[in-house]
This record gives sequence, structure tokens and C-alpha cells, in this order.
Amino acid sequence: MWGIPTELLQLAGSLIAILALAWIAARMGLGGDPRIRSEEQARALADEAICGFDPVDIAIDRAGYGALLRDAEGRVMLLRPHGAHFASRLLGASTTGNLDRNFLTIETPEKTFGRVTFDLGPSAQEWAASFRRLNG
Repeated sequence: MWGIPTELLQLAGSLIAILALAWIAARMGLGGDPRIRSEEQARALADEAICGFDPVDIAIDRAGYGALLRDAEGRVMLLRPHGAHFASRLLGASTTGNLDRNFLTIETPEKTFGRVTFDLGPSAQEWAASFRRLNG
């Protein structure tokens, strides 16, 4: 066909298909880098996870990779990235928090949720201590 080698046509077709898929993924918002950029966004994510969850205290990881939120009842919610979105869990008495200066590593008994480490700055100590008060 038009004197173009078959291999070159295959390569061009493959490149066009790859670019089309990349364009579709970008238009759909797939493959993003989820970050929590403000307390308002953290509040919205918490309300989306549990309708009516109204945090009175919020600690956002310095890089925006997650957040801890406490409501007036003392419940603590953990938000962490899960793909291009965020996953949330209410933390219970079996949650552990290991403190290393400004870094707090949080592990829930649910192994599939995974372990997360947040850089919370000076508030890391306060949040680590609050895990002792969780009633599950």
C-alpha cells in the first residue's frame, strides 16, 4: 500500500492508538496524583466517606498524601491515597501509631488497608498520643 513498509504502518498505528488512549485517560481524570491540598478538601472527603462526619481537628500530611481528622465525638478518620482517589477508615482501639520525630506511622488491624506514614510536623506527637484514647 503506497509503498510504505508494513512494519512502519504497524508502528504508526500503534503510536496513534497509544496517544488516543492517553488522551482518553487524561480527559477522564485517570492516573492523577491525588493530594489533599486544604482543610476544606479534607472535610469534603471525610463527609463523602461518612455523611455528617464533621471534623473539629485536622492534620494534613505535609506532602498532601493523606490526613487525620477528629470529630467532636473523639472519632478519628484516616484518609490515604488509593489509586487516583482516597480511601478512609475510622480508627479503633487496635490502631497503632509509631512516632519518629515529625513522622507518624499508622497501622490498622485491617492488613489490606496497609500501613501509612505521614509527616505531620510538630502535631505528630499529639496525634500519636490520641490513639491511646480511641475506644474502637
